[in-house]
Amino acid sequence: MATKDSAVEQSKKKWGTGDIGDQTGRTAVVTGANSGLGIATVDALARAGAHVVLAVRDPGRGEAAARTVHGSVEVRRLDLADLASVHEFAASWRGDLDLLINNAGVMNIPEATTKDGFEMQFGTNHLGHFALTNLLLPHVTDRVVTVSSGAHRMPGSTHMHFGNLNLTGEYTPITAYGQSKLANLLFTLELQSRLAAAGSSVRALAAHPGWAATGLQGHDASVVRRALMAVGNRFVAQDNRAGALPTLYAATEDLPGAGYVGPDGFGEMRGAPTLVGRSAAASDPVSAVRLWRASEELTGVTFPRLGEAARAVAAGG
Repeated sequence: MATKDSAVEQSKKKWGTGDIGDQTGRTAVVTGANSGLGIATVDALARAGAHVVLAVRDPGRGEAAARTVHGSVEVRRLDLADLASVHEFAASWRGDLDLLINNAGVMNIPEATTKDGFEMQFGTNHLGHFALTNLLLPHVTDRVVTVSSGAHRMPGSTHMHFGNLNLTGEYTPITAYGQSKLANLLFTLELQSRLAAAGSSVRALAAHPGWAATGLQGHDASVVRRALMAVGNRFVAQDNRAGALPTLYAATEDLPGAGYVGPDGFGEMRGAPTLVGRSAAASDPVSAVRLWRASEELTGVTFPRLGEAARAVAAGG
């Protein structure tokens, strides 16, 4: 019988990878899985028994990363900055997919465009994942987790530039990144709404890592920001395994659809995973619908008719 002291200690215990339930028999896809938060997420799920697909732009780097993982994994090519690659990845999928983790991203990079002509941060962080999710959704049985960022609250009232989503003529790295991370949350909000309306049991959730030391910050367009982030990575940030905990919590715990998970520490920069709030702009259902419609027009991918799609998947194996 537990003592009062042991019960108190248990209540103080912070959630970690040891709290992930048995994932045996489950399949997960993690985008951007060859480094940083992605490989930490893959390793934790694989150690818990899941079969994890590393969806990566560079299969060679993916294979090298996969060799560091303890568990069942495989590598498949996926370039989120190329819609043809997204379609190819989704078309090759067979069978159930329990968990899709939209983790890949680029941050504060110099102005560039995807192969389809979209601003690179919006195109990779949001549009690529938007297309991938909708194309794979007929296979998904449990949930979709999309990694956002506290940058959706950046000073200057981050908002969707609906009149110029590619930020043509007004690009700044921080503005583009903040918009893409806001888009991740609006996407999650509307995806959950559509899943519920379709009577689906699949849940859409989002997570952010706080300040996690990964290679992402090393690509910043600003030399000054790169230097400041290097200092922050050394003295403030969590490592990639701690940064992956909110994603893993969102992926494996019984949480409400459209929930948003982040660290519980000061400023949500570090700490154990917990449900957190989001900005008013990220909670606006009207903007979520508007973004969804714009994303459908830009990508040519729409929300599937899940009943019909599920029957087609079953018939096709």
